[in-house]
Amino acid sequence: MLIWIVVFVIAMLVMVKGADWFLAGAEKIGLAAGLSPFVVGVIIVGMGTSFPELISSIVATLKNVPEIVVANAVGSNISNILLIIGISAIISKRLTVSKNLINLDLPILATATVLLLGAAWDRHIGFGEALILVISYIIYLLYTVFHKDERKIEDDYVILPSREERRKSLNLDKKNGIERPKLQFKDFALLIVGVAGLLLGAKYLIDAVIKLSELFNINPGIISITAVAIGTSLPELLVSVKAAFSGKSEIAVGNIFGSNAFNALVVVGVPGLIHNLPIDEQTFLIGLPTMAVATLLFIISGISQKIYIWEGAMYLMLFIMFIGKLFNLL
Repeated sequence: MLIWIVVFVIAMLVMVKGADWFLAGAEKIGLAAGLSPFVVGVIIVGMGTSFPELISSIVATLKNVPEIVVANAVGSNISNILLIIGISAIISKRLTVSKNLINLDLPILATATVLLLGAAWDRHIGFGEALILVISYIIYLLYTVFHKDERKIEDDYVILPSREERRKSLNLDKKNGIERPKLQFKDFALLIVGVAGLLLGAKYLIDAVIKLSELFNINPGIISITAVAIGTSLPELLVSVKAAFSGKSEIAVGNIFGSNAFNALVVVGVPGLIHNLPIDEQTFLIGLPTMAVATLLFIISGISQKIYIWEGAMYLMLFIMFIGKLFNLL
């Protein structure tokens, strides 16, 4: 048992670090290839922090434990809101939500959540429902890219949050007036090692989940909705907490909007195209309602354009209650 717990932790760390390396390499290569900082922010950064959830869900499907998929996505969305936003609000004492996020990201998050709840209503997600989820995310992505004038580029480019840091790492393309990085061998190496870390970490993570569920005699979904979901949310936690410490609440909040929409539509949708996804009892009866309530509270807070420290504390208390209910401690 101890061995598999160690494997679980190491696999999780490898996968999270792999995502970090992948992001660093992909971001620089994308900018060097001529992509705008906005597109890099939306596509690479916005999607990249959720790669651990996506890769682990695909691996779970291929290993014939599809009940992990929805549990992972639901648990990750709950962790993102109740745990990460809760911690970020307490750190910063007040998170500010811009009008740009309210006008675009908030409706998208609401729609993605409703679509996932609708797809999960009959306790499984089939090919047709998965296809709708994936197409919805593609539409969202295209809309976001083609309406980039509605956003501020500064807020989407989050890997190097300060202008001074970016100037140190990028050189100016005088012909086009656009900052381009100088590519080095290590950038491609980071990309390759990052992908390898994601795949290898995901494989052993799912193996550990299967073994631990057998040893503890519990459903793999329980481990996925808690330990796996929290672990795969570490990239979002690092980005949001760092942004909160820096007083950049726009990044802390916007990161969660994009990640949760990706989880609901892609992390569930792509594996659903491979295999029908059953939903275990705890995820259906506790996880999905908790996600719905957490998302509703997050949307209400977003509309008010402020998330105060007391709301952050409330989010954390709800997260503790969610964990307690899952393990029959409350």
